[in-house]
Amino acid sequence: MTVRSPTSLDPGDYEAAKAMVRSTDPEVRRRVAEHPEVRPELLYFLAADAAAEVRRALATNDRTPRQADLILARDAEEAVRGALARKITRLAPDLPADQLSQIERMTVECLETLARDQAGEVRCILAEALKDLPNAPHAVINALARDVELQVCGPVLRHSPILTEEDLLDIILTGPVAGALSAIANRRDVSASVADAIARSDDEAAVAELLANPSAQIREETLDRIIDDAPRHEPWHSPLVRRPRLPAGAVARLASFVADNLLKVLQERSDLDPAAARHLAEVVRERVGRGGVGNGRAGGPVDLWADGEARAETPEERPADRAARLFKEGKLTESLLDGALADGDRGLVMAGLAELSGIPLATVDRIIATHAPRAVTALVWRAGLSMRFARQVQLRLAQIPPKSALNARDGVHYPMPDDEMRWQLEFFGVDTTTS
Repeated sequence: MTVRSPTSLDPGDYEAAKAMVRSTDPEVRRRVAEHPEVRPELLYFLAADAAAEVRRALATNDRTPRQADLILARDAEEAVRGALARKITRLAPDLPADQLSQIERMTVECLETLARDQAGEVRCILAEALKDLPNAPHAVINALARDVELQVCGPVLRHSPILTEEDLLDIILTGPVAGALSAIANRRDVSASVADAIARSDDEAAVAELLANPSAQIREETLDRIIDDAPRHEPWHSPLVRRPRLPAGAVARLASFVADNLLKVLQERSDLDPAAARHLAEVVRERVGRGGVGNGRAGGPVDLWADGEARAETPEERPADRAARLFKEGKLTESLLDGALADGDRGLVMAGLAELSGIPLATVDRIIATHAPRAVTALVWRAGLSMRFARQVQLRLAQIPPKSALNARDGVHYPMPDDEMRWQLEFFGVDTTTS
């Protein structure tokens, strides 16, 4: 016959605890499960308890034997496994780096099991707790670093000292989840080999993060390859001109295509060697000579001269006025906007899209600011421009990572049906009855 224990019994008393674990009242059994002085064999018995609240209390108890923890690591209830993850990660800092005892091996086994848990929240608990521990188990860290959810793998990829260069290179090679390469690019002291692998990836955002990381070791040949592609990747321009220890050749090449405000940043750098400074002055003279400086500066028309001074000029047309004029003259073409995009003239591209689509500029700005591939693509479609240009707008204006950006269907056509593109625009309050 099952014994119903009174609530006045003390779980710290062995005989009382034995009676309490057989109680039909889960609250009584829970009191045993959470008590810090209960004998291990009674706690092990409760690992198979029918009540989730009892098993959850057991999972939080530091006195619970590791054999019971291994059972709880496979519990059907996420709350139980989450509670165990919080407890078991507290023990990880005490794990030795070399020889493990039987209990310590079971602790590692618990961590490995939880690292494979079906619930992302459980894996996230592990990742946050283990991300910067110098003696976390390598197998656990390696599993978390390859997780399919960025909230799990991201912290580990960015911070864990356990990951070796070989681990990181293999993860990059296998094509991790979107955002993972950016996490690696933000690591402290990114090695030259890892930096080269990131630079070779088709991940615009990750390369931008790499360039902005002053501790990343980027070889000169890697930097040259990045600069080769940089005219097509506006997000790289700012971190490039601010990159420490820029070679003279890199300075001159950057000066040939970055926008005026970034050219001024190059001119104001105090760490350029004499050769780099001479190269820069020559390029500025060339740009001034062909009228290429002074039209792309954010915040107003200011010309840059070879002596490095900024001189105010007569105010030019606002981008919206210029787009309206070009539209009336029949000159607001895709080719013109493509050139403006290449020159970093964001204002004209935005105003041109507004003019061609008949959508207010404020709404165009909202659509671009969402960084949503489908919405941005629908905007360019409404403007009557090609899908090729829509991809460039995604990458360079909306700064959508290449892996997330929409591609043309059959290399030419828009990938969405017209009805879906109308729906995308209607979400922003656009009247599509005339589309």
